[in-house]
Amino acid sequence: MIHKKKIVFAGLLLSLLLMLPQAEARDEGYLMTPGDVLDISVAEQEDLQEDNKRHGYMVRPDGMVDFPMVGTIDTKGLTIEEFTAELEVRLSRYFVDPKVSVNIVKLGTVRVHVLGEVSKPGTYELTKSHRLADAIGAAQGFTRDTAKKKIFLIHKNQEGEPVKINLNDLLKKGDVSQNVELAEDDILYLTRNGRIDFSRDILPFISGTYMIDNIVNNHDYGSR
Repeated sequence: MIHKKKIVFAGLLLSLLLMLPQAEARDEGYLMTPGDVLDISVAEQEDLQEDNKRHGYMVRPDGMVDFPMVGTIDTKGLTIEEFTAELEVRLSRYFVDPKVSVNIVKLGTVRVHVLGEVSKPGTYELTKSHRLADAIGAAQGFTRDTAKKKIFLIHKNQEGEPVKINLNDLLKKGDVSQNVELAEDDILYLTRNGRIDFSRDILPFISGTYMIDNIVNNHDYGSR
């Protein structure tokens, strides 16, 4: 009976988590991500369509997109609408009132490691939205024992202490700033008691080349 109650409890909290606002007002649209493949067309400019017809335009791992005549555009933090506007501004140096259409034909993915107090710890590929709530949802929710005030985000090649996230503020106050966006190979670690057990929970999921410099095994970051 207790086991069934825990399952119901975790399911209800997960449903609440996934119903929360996913971003601030500025980010209501999809934010472009590395690996996105774009179909870009410029009205009445057939000379610019050849590369597009062959393979589209891919957002590089560094977030950049190369386009004829205008060079490289940084897509980090941009929606499709913002990227389109930037492309039109740059093309206006060469054409009068250029009309640009941009569509995503293939979504990029972000690989993240969701470890610790979740139902299914592991590595997940997130598409479309790459935020904390998406990662926890992919791991089928946190457990009843999760120290929700002490969740840690560890970036690849992290130096110094991890980023601390308060899931309670997201769940109870709707503080969307806690619903952070995740990057490739980030580790999201949900603790039981505010402590990181590096050797038990993290090392089995990452390669030897994944270096995290200043995190000590079982370092105490505080209680629940």
